[in-house]
Amino acid sequence: MNNVELMNLYWTTAGVFPGQGEISRFDFKDRVQASAKAGFKGIGIWHTDLEHILQHRTLQEMKRILDDNDIKHVELEFITDWFLDGARKAESDSRRKRLFEASEILHAKHVKVGDFYNSTCPMPHIIESFAALCAEAEKYGATIGFEIMGCAMIDNIKDAVTMVETAGGNNGGLIIDIYQVANLGMTYEAISSIPLKYLTNVELNDGTLPGSQHHDPSNRNFCGEGEYDIKGFINCVINMGYTGPWGIEVISEKLSLLPLEEMSIKAFNTSMAEFD
Repeated sequence: MNNVELMNLYWTTAGVFPGQGEISRFDFKDRVQASAKAGFKGIGIWHTDLEHILQHRTLQEMKRILDDNDIKHVELEFITDWFLDGARKAESDSRRKRLFEASEILHAKHVKVGDFYNSTCPMPHIIESFAALCAEAEKYGATIGFEIMGCAMIDNIKDAVTMVETAGGNNGGLIIDIYQVANLGMTYEAISSIPLKYLTNVELNDGTLPGSQHHDPSNRNFCGEGEYDIKGFINCVINMGYTGPWGIEVISEKLSLLPLEEMSIKAFNTSMAEFD
């Protein structure tokens, strides 16, 4: 498949493991150049790392670096607590504004949102909050992608589609990560039920399956180095009509220690092999 474009998402290329830090040990320009050299057409940027980059560079400089390396797709993440009230919502609103402003300058493909805390919230309020999030994003030309995760307040396809459809924003959709597919037991039939217009992004990696003797839910490997049915998942999504880029999200304590270029090349080559 000649038209496949891959995005080197933040945790793949950061050289840090979540929980041990959120600021990449590699310079932004070096990450972009290593990604481009490996063959990627997109990258991901985490909100804490973005704040760090902006201490030394402007958004306009970042955009020039992306353009100079033919990086077309940018993912900005992560907005939490957007459906809550009080202090957590106030902090979320502040982060949201910063990410939306960055999205406008960097021409980001999407801004990733969700929940890490299994927060309890009534569905009508979640829908109302998602509609408000999309409306605010639209002022900046931004697209919102909600990732369905086991740790989120919505952890299944049916409710996630209901949220997006009922909210009614033209710029709101869903992100499907094969890690969540494997660990939540999402079926290809359920994935295929997602209206194509709501499929904002798709993420690939590999790992161990629940129930296997080696199961390790905290690490995600390079494609082909685990037990996931990656080719089956790819075929499912392609048969839905998806033609967008594919995010590569490898999250591994061991792999985060690799040199930047080696990490990027391996992430690209192992992922492309799944499309053969």
